[in-house]
Amino acid sequence: MRKSLATGTLLAVAAVAVVIGSQSFDLGLESVALMGAAVGAVVALVPDRGPYTRLAGFLAGFVIAWLGYAVRAGFLPDTSSGRAVVVAIVVALCVAVPIATGDRVPLWAPLLGAAAMAGAYEFTYAAAPSELASSSVTTATSLLVTVAVGFLAGVAIAPAEPARLDEMLDDMMEQAR
Repeated sequence: MRKSLATGTLLAVAAVAVVIGSQSFDLGLESVALMGAAVGAVVALVPDRGPYTRLAGFLAGFVIAWLGYAVRAGFLPDTSSGRAVVVAIVVALCVAVPIATGDRVPLWAPLLGAAAMAGAYEFTYAAAPSELASSSVTTATSLLVTVAVGFLAGVAIAPAEPARLDEMLDDMMEQAR
């Protein structure tokens, strides 16, 4: 309970600092401050593999979704079927990440990265698909800064990683040989 309170308090202070700093320096982070900080904290706090493995998975999904917008803008019609094709491609590539890494990266991490990018960027993209080159960079940068703040707040006080049963069994099997 104390760790949750401490982590939550640190996260709230960090998110408020992002909003105030963003407004003071005209950084434009306010629109994604809560989402980014919360997503970053989730990546840090979920006790599934190591924090940097989870972060790598998140970033893979983030990049996959970003590339999905590029495919959508450059090659597909702005229709429901065009969006559906990109959604299928993005999800398939997110599923490919854990497969390619032998499940070292958990599936939820790239899915969360893709969802964060889509959640932060879809409205902006829909308003002006032709401005993908500039608007996507702005959104991606803003989101990644706020995710980093949330991640750092989460790992600062995060509980220790619980030992995974399958890793313990693998270690015992190795020692028995």
